[in-house]
Amino acid sequence: MDKAAETPAETPVETPAEPRIVVGGALIHRGRVLAARRSAPAAVAGRWEFPGGKAEPGETEAQALERELLEELGVQARALERLPGAWSVRPGLELRFWAAELLAGDPRPLEDHDELRWLGPAELDSVDWIEHDRDILPHIARLLGA
Repeated sequence: MDKAAETPAETPVETPAEPRIVVGGALIHRGRVLAARRSAPAAVAGRWEFPGGKAEPGETEAQALERELLEELGVQARALERLPGAWSVRPGLELRFWAAELLAGDPRPLEDHDELRWLGPAELDSVDWIEHDRDILPHIARLLGA
């Protein structure tokens, strides 16, 4: 038996593709944070989240968040800091949360939401959060000074 037959063929090691980033924004204004109730898809409709969406190719996370808040809520905001943690939404999608401040506009549910609420530190548990968003609440409470 020759040596070539004894050793397995060399196969390239596949490196996992970088996940696409989804940014969620904890929009802070006057000591409160904005919560948005999902209207779709059906699996999460009626539950609450921090608004945001997928980063486009070439966008930074901060740019993506600012664009998404404009598209979804009609407001100008500035991304301030990334909050700890990252969550796999589904294979290939990773959710990261950012704190942001409201610069201009009055938030309106323009896309994917049917209701908005400003919540103070004592009200953070008053809505039925989507699991990933619930996980970030201790950091939101810290930001709100609770």
